[in-house]
Amino acid sequence: MPEVSFYILSSASEQERCLFACKLAEKAYRSGEYLFLQTGSERQSRMLDDLLWTFRAGSFVPHQIYSGEVPANANRILIGTGDAPQNRQKIIVNLSPQPPENLQQTERILEILNADETIKQAGRQRYRHYQQLQLAITTHKMNG
Repeated sequence: MPEVSFYILSSASEQERCLFACKLAEKAYRSGEYLFLQTGSERQSRMLDDLLWTFRAGSFVPHQIYSGEVPANANRILIGTGDAPQNRQKIIVNLSPQPPENLQQTERILEILNADETIKQAGRQRYRHYQQLQLAITTHKMNG
């Protein structure tokens, strides 16, 4: 069963939320882990795609938008609106309003919430969902 970590940001900015996701993706990449960024929309997927190239000077995080076909190359970071593909489910950063499904291969789910009321409300629903699944949940309030 996966562990779930909620990161609570003080800002209501969607940009800040996506930047935090980029930092988590970079950390996973540097650790040699596969990570799937599950988004709530194509627009959000494109925003993450752009930010992963520019969020930090000198940073390199190989990634691509997942369109139903697992890449032949070794991109460690995939971005998509649907469920993570097979063998890419170990770590899921969830920016979607819905919880990820098919968690058999998932070790960690990273939820990023911000001060936007819609985001917080959807996060509370996912928190209850994870509680019902009896998953281990931790919460981290991020400053700044």
